[in-house]
Amino acid sequence: MLKQYFYQSLLHRLRYKHLFLLVSLADHGNLHQAAETLAMSQPAATRMLQEVEEFLDCTLFERLARGVRPTAVGEEVIRFARTTLGGLQRCADSLQLWQQGGFGQLIIGTIMGAAPDLVAQSVSELKTRKPLLRIRIKGETSDQLIDLLEQGKVDFAIGRFSELNQHNWLDFEPLGNEVMKVVVRSGHALAGRDSITLAELAKWPWVLQPLASPARQVLEREFEHNHTATPVNTVECDSIFATLQLVQRSDAVTALAEPVLRDHLTAKLLTALPLAIGQNLAPFGLLTRKGETLSGIGVEFIEIVRRMALQARVAAV
Repeated sequence: MLKQYFYQSLLHRLRYKHLFLLVSLADHGNLHQAAETLAMSQPAATRMLQEVEEFLDCTLFERLARGVRPTAVGEEVIRFARTTLGGLQRCADSLQLWQQGGFGQLIIGTIMGAAPDLVAQSVSELKTRKPLLRIRIKGETSDQLIDLLEQGKVDFAIGRFSELNQHNWLDFEPLGNEVMKVVVRSGHALAGRDSITLAELAKWPWVLQPLASPARQVLEREFEHNHTATPVNTVECDSIFATLQLVQRSDAVTALAEPVLRDHLTAKLLTALPLAIGQNLAPFGLLTRKGETLSGIGVEFIEIVRRMALQARVAAV
């Protein structure tokens, strides 16, 4: 009974402007800047924050000498606020598209390893069924996708957990896996070698994904397993396109999913080295926010993705 009463209280008292204030405070860490974002005075923003904390009966932000910082419970409420505001933005975009004669939209996050095959094929089939549907594809690495999910900027994503505790607010359904390849530019001194060790490669410059990405974490474990220090001459890059360009124009080494590299290997712009890595890379899969009901279009797309993933697994046997 108390739980239902609290829910009803939030339903009648919590407003979108309250959520916008919480997100602005989290982004700026400063009441003055947050107030400017909401086009209100700082005293008004202070009163609004106090109101929210009073009817939630908890402290959402620590008051510091030079700003504010979210408390542990504040982080949870801010995550809810980002997701809710992101949903509102997607709804507004869909309504605007409908008013212009369209038929809704779908925003998908995906790791690049799943994009060339699974996602591209699924999008192609859905667009054949619904040619006026607006589809947006975002993201590259799993840590970026998790941020987009938390902010409510994608309907769902295809990727991996990047931190252990993310299962608390995200559901995961495995779909498939990637084969990782270590590559260099064609004409590189290492190209054409019959065998090579990770210790030898560590002496060369590398282009690496951010440390938060699962693929980078697997690579770090490979160096650890081989008792080899991580290369010191590195560029950390979260853009797959920029990574490919850097490797093609230098003596750098990188490790990426085979689907991302396929066209570059076929065109002989890059050469794969004889080194197997990423055997312990966890499967990628469907990431959705717990307790959230997907749109009919989202459900239809996921059904296509599941079928495509099953066909790929059967073909690989």
